[in-house]
Amino acid sequence: MDMLGFIERKRDGGVHQAEEIRRFVTAFASGEVPDYQAAAWLMAVYYNGLTDEELREFTLALARSGEVLSFGGDLFLVDKHSTGGVGDKITLLLVPLAAACGLSVAKLSGPGLGFTGGTVDKLEAIPGFRTHLPSEEFLRQVKEIGCAISGHSADLAPAEGKFYSLRDVTATVPSLPLICSSIVSKKIAGGADAFVFDVKCGSGAFMEDYGSAESLAEALVSLSKNLGKKAMALITDMDQPLGEWVGNAVEVLEAVRVLGGGGPADVREVAVSLAGAMVSLGKGISFEEGCAMASEKLDDGSALEKMKVLVEAQGGDGRVCGDPEAVLSIAPEKAFVRAKGSGVVARIDARAVGEGVKRLGGGRMSLGEPIDLSVGARMLVKTGTAVSAEDALLEIRYGSKDKLKESLPFFEKAFSVEETTLNSPRQGEEKKRSFVLGTIR
Repeated sequence: MDMLGFIERKRDGGVHQAEEIRRFVTAFASGEVPDYQAAAWLMAVYYNGLTDEELREFTLALARSGEVLSFGGDLFLVDKHSTGGVGDKITLLLVPLAAACGLSVAKLSGPGLGFTGGTVDKLEAIPGFRTHLPSEEFLRQVKEIGCAISGHSADLAPAEGKFYSLRDVTATVPSLPLICSSIVSKKIAGGADAFVFDVKCGSGAFMEDYGSAESLAEALVSLSKNLGKKAMALITDMDQPLGEWVGNAVEVLEAVRVLGGGGPADVREVAVSLAGAMVSLGKGISFEEGCAMASEKLDDGSALEKMKVLVEAQGGDGRVCGDPEAVLSIAPEKAFVRAKGSGVVARIDARAVGEGVKRLGGGRMSLGEPIDLSVGARMLVKTGTAVSAEDALLEIRYGSKDKLKESLPFFEKAFSVEETTLNSPRQGEEKKRSFVLGTIR
């Protein structure tokens, strides 16, 4: 193809035809188009964007560059995608929760990125759990028990992976149309009929301000609908870590507690809201009715029972759903971050907590590095909590004193305590706040 003319057209603000977009993606995936020309086109897109039709065709071309899963006409699948955050164990409980509501859920998840933890890493903390299923087994399990969770296959949207690697080294990652095509192409390849997007917003998210999160949420929903899929997005709070625990085994522990009807209120709120959105799309009922159904499944034990079925279907130890602390390996050594003075916790930097856990060994500092699944950190306070000097703010579970020493500066700088009265507006405001900040339909 005429790559020079293709690049020039987008550089000058022109519009591509569908067929030339498909040829470009195929040629780049095969190696016919060199990286330097693809990089030039990515930068042109960064500055000039893509029309709705261009974005649709580019996303479809990425999705069809490899295997596209098909579950047959008898299943209506609903999938969920999170933009990632600190302590975001939602997928662990959302998949069995949505399945307990009668949905079919085929979830393809990835490892941790940057300072955020990955679902696959967390599931590997369950003894025996197989996190990578062959496509045939993945499809069969969804049909048999209503849900499955597996790591991404290299056969799904391989061109997207190649483009992402190039974006990562050409400063074009922040492009909104390229972000959307990356996310949605993999969802299309995964075979789902409806998507729910959990767009995180705050210090522990890639989108730190609400305006950016809202723009991404609207763009994801618009693209999905343009591709003939039902879609909805929730913007959720990530200004402080979600729940109490941040890590791998410890987040499985917390997810099991929420599935059993307990656990932190913020985790439950976000999980019920996302499940409610999935049920709304899958069953054609209102969002509020979907949330009520999800809440009921947490309280009556059916969500936890579905988790047990899921774990055992993928070779894991089902006792994790009854006595998780006896099954999971959690580092026994403890250390604490304490308040230096009295006041109210004004801010918790979620990103700093995530970086601290990563340096404990709970995340990767380099590609392919092994993870210590047993380490983690437990939030003992939330923003708005009144504390006195020397009160414990954070409990750290560690395995290496050297790694603890490396992580402590991140944990210590995560907390800001203001000298103020117990009845301060900040404290009252924090107690009443919702962790679901917005909904895009």
